[in-house]
Amino acid sequence: MAVEESGRLPFTQLQGRLKPQLLNALKKHGFNYMTPVQEQVLQRPTFTQDILVQAKTGTGKTLAFLLPALQTLLEAKDLDYASVALLVLVPTRELAQQIKEECDKVTSECTQPLECHIAVGGTNRRQLLAKFLKGSPTILVATPGRLNDYLGEDAARQKFSKIRCVVLDEVDQMLDFGFAPALRQILQQIPTKAELGWQGMCFSATVAPETRKMLPMVLSEDYARISTIDENEAPTIETVPQTVYPVSSVADVMPTLHSVLSCARADNPKLKAVIFCPTARHAGLLYHVFGYKGGAAPPKLSVFQMQSRMSQAMRTRTVREFKEADRGLLFASDVVGRGMDFPDVDLVVQIGVPAESDQYVHRVGRTGRAGKGGEAVMILAPEEMWFVRNNPQFPIKNGGTFAHPKASLYPSASIIGSALEKVDYEAKEAAYVATLGFIKSLMKRYGLDRTGVVELANRFGVAFGCGDDGPPALKAQTVGKMGLRGVPGLVVEGQARGGIGGGGGGGGPARNGGNGGNGGGGNVENGAPKNGPERQSGGGGARGGGRGGRRGRGGRRGRGGRGGGGRGGGPERRRRQPEGSGTNGEEPSRKRARR
Repeated sequence: MAVEESGRLPFTQLQGRLKPQLLNALKKHGFNYMTPVQEQVLQRPTFTQDILVQAKTGTGKTLAFLLPALQTLLEAKDLDYASVALLVLVPTRELAQQIKEECDKVTSECTQPLECHIAVGGTNRRQLLAKFLKGSPTILVATPGRLNDYLGEDAARQKFSKIRCVVLDEVDQMLDFGFAPALRQILQQIPTKAELGWQGMCFSATVAPETRKMLPMVLSEDYARISTIDENEAPTIETVPQTVYPVSSVADVMPTLHSVLSCARADNPKLKAVIFCPTARHAGLLYHVFGYKGGAAPPKLSVFQMQSRMSQAMRTRTVREFKEADRGLLFASDVVGRGMDFPDVDLVVQIGVPAESDQYVHRVGRTGRAGKGGEAVMILAPEEMWFVRNNPQFPIKNGGTFAHPKASLYPSASIIGSALEKVDYEAKEAAYVATLGFIKSLMKRYGLDRTGVVELANRFGVAFGCGDDGPPALKAQTVGKMGLRGVPGLVVEGQARGGIGGGGGGGGPARNGGNGGNGGGGNVENGAPKNGPERQSGGGGARGGGRGGRRGRGGRRGRGGRGGGGRGGGPERRRRQPEGSGTNGEEPSRKRARR
């Protein structure tokens, strides 16, 4: 039996067991040697027995279930290509697309094409459903929610009347995502194992009690169990070096990130890194800062983004391009945190804190995969260091202020400052609103009250380049949804900060008006006394008549007369008010975050 020097078996050893068209496709697409999980599954006496496979993400599980299932389909003399014969259920749309692409490669040499369809959220339902109903979806890869939606159509249910194999991939993650009810509904709507005797395969990194409850619906009592996880082997979270670099303020986060990436690229010209951000909007901002608009990325590194605000078509394209890239930077939210397998990622950087500890684990797991090396780094502001203190189970080393022999070569603060000036204000504003909501959702862990939440978010706003004269204005509805009405420090559209300003200036040119008189202390909001301090009472109207006065401190919009006295003060920037709970302006809340 031929064995590679590393001890891995070549796929050629399966001649006589796998159809020649499958073997030819494997060779054509560079699949030469089996991974341990593939060896254990493909060398079993039969390909048709129900199996439970426990293996880590990124170990080659996709081929481990595709090859035996496809072999069974190709051997069937009565296969109906127009009906679903193989159903694969997965937790995320990105993983579904990943499996479809691999399936298309493996079936590329088949004499009669085996169509692989996907059914996932974030896509054009009507278009994909029509293609599914009119086509020959012999293989379907789906997320539970969208497949349940399909099964509401009688014509779609008929497509499953001749099913031969059901695969649940990443079972533990599907259950973590709350898909248990949807999975049960699906298994109740398709023909049962008792009716058709279809084969069941379950793949999971862990086999928790909740997972065991699901198994009888998919696997027969005599199922085989395979595990490629060495109980004595340390999990990835313990083998990947992890370091936190505390910074002195939120303003230092982006420059430190630039320095870390620049030095890492200097050490490794083919650096491939994933940079995780707390929200999709934050990831989008950094993509612009380091990408084409801002141009802050180290030289010869392509820049990608992957976040929930992108269209499914763009996400699919990004997955493909970053997989194929031999270097580059991917700015991401947690849509990349689970199930995605990007080869050869050298470095994972986390900007800010994850909403949950298990997100930290999955983020770190994007590197050090399949036995390869990697490194994980966090860059945290002082207000965020609670994450390290609260999670002593993670081997995170405090590296102090980031230092590197080549760090002085890169004027990171200046580069980031220049890059931010080139980025559209809308991207900065969106990142601010999302950050405000994110901090609010974790305010107890931050140890902040609502005022503290707004103050911290406003400092992030300045760091994002929103300006020093106040944070971006929020819609009153947004403030209400966040539960932040009345919190000092927010700016609300259409609301003045202070009371009515003093009299406008006398006549003058219609365009400019005369100089306005000093503002008489106006009525102050939020309970401040009349004629209070200048910051809260109406300020002087700078220009009277004509177009109306420029703003005075805290005054309302000047409505200058036709040369007469205008109302003091000019358009106030929109009043600062509190910030609130609930939404995060982007990925609604940590429990309802869009993945």
